Amino acid sequence: MVVAGLTGGIATGKSTVSAILHDAGADIIDTDKIAHMVVKKGLPAWQEIIDAFGNDVLQSDGEIDRPFLGDLIFKNQDKKQLLNSIVHPYVKKEMDKDLERIRNVRPDSVVILDVPLLLEVGMEKGLSEIIVVYVPESIQLNRLITRDRLSMDYALSMVRSQMPIEEKKAHATIIIDNSFSIATTKKSTLMVYEYLKTKSE
Repeated sequence: MVVAGLTGGIATGKSTVSAILHDAGADIIDTDKIAHMVVKKGLPAWQEIIDAFGNDVLQSDGEIDRPFLGDLIFKNQDKKQLLNSIVHPYVKKEMDKDLERIRNVRPDSVVILDVPLLLEVGMEKGLSEIIVVYVPESIQLNRLITRDRLSMDYALSMVRSQMPIEEKKAHATIIIDNSFSIATTKKSTLMVYEYLKTKSE
């Protein structure tokens, strides 16, 4: 089994690359989905978030109001780190369970850890490869503005709230440049998958 990390920045196209890898046959462990799961009402992370941020972060049904919480931590690094420190251990625990399950069922699998904050939280350690989906910041901004109908100032603040894509690129062992057509990205991604398959054998 080979385990590679997949990351990128907002509007770089990480989800597109993840979908291509999945369709090609890779096992995808999506930590965003896990993060949604571990903060469900009544679970330990849910309670810890309430203890840290108060009942204002709850919707009327008692679930975490993710957009509200996102706005709360958006420009506050301390609160962002606090939330990560609560959620990350639970995500890591579930991720490890998934890895063990895949190892037992498909020991020759190509496993992709789809982790937006892969580098920020130090989850790249021990991985076979670190794949960064890359586009220059100017393309990030244009795509984000078009996709979400944002102002330039707000889009810039969103992009700049993350680790710079150039810094992520510097940590990569594999770079998938998504600056061009989807066909080009698909071709590059499938080449990466074939390479990872050779490492899993």
